[in-house]
Parts: sequence; structure tokens; C-alpha cells
Amino acid sequence: MNTDVVNTAIPAAPKNDVWGMVIYCAIIFAIIYFFMIMPNKRRMKEYQKMLDGLKVGNRVLAAGIYGTIKKIGEKTIELEVAKGVVIEVSKNAIANIEQ
Repeated sequence: MNTDVVNTAIPAAPKNDVWGMVIYCAIIFAIIYFFMIMPNKRRMKEYQKMLDGLKVGNRVLAAGIYGTIKKIGEKTIELEVAKGVVIEVSKNAIANIEQ
């Protein structure tokens, strides 16, 4: 038998390290909040501001179609895409206002 082998005990992790886990979870949540949730809220606020600023006569991009706003309803917008051709699209389909 080999007697040169030394038995070394590996220290065990604390069993009830609740505060460490709470702090770890809080840090992960903070990272997710600051890098994902906050920027998305900011973008949605800017998008809603853009939708609220729509006026008749604006040229917009809606669902890949360029058109001029002819009428603004509660949830829809009527766009003139060609002379005499008017289509109705959802306000949420508006992607951009052309300047």
C-alpha cells in the first residue's frame, strides 16, 4: 500500500449562504434591468411620442409602404399611397415619419 498519499479535505461550501445568493440574484436582475428593460422602455416612450405627433399630410412608412396621411382615427390611419389610392393601416404599423 502507498503511504505517501496524503488525505486532504476539500473545504465544503457554506450550506446556508442565503445572503450571498440574494446579492447575486440582485446583481443579475440589475444588469438585466439596466441593459434590457430600461432601453426598451425608452424606445417605447419615443415611439409613442412619434405616434402622438402624427398629423394629416405627414409622409410615413407603414408596413413597408410609403404614403401620406389623409385621416387619423383612434387606432387606424388612412394613407394615400398613390393618387386616389387610399389604404387603412394600424397606427402600430407606422415605422417612421419622413421629413
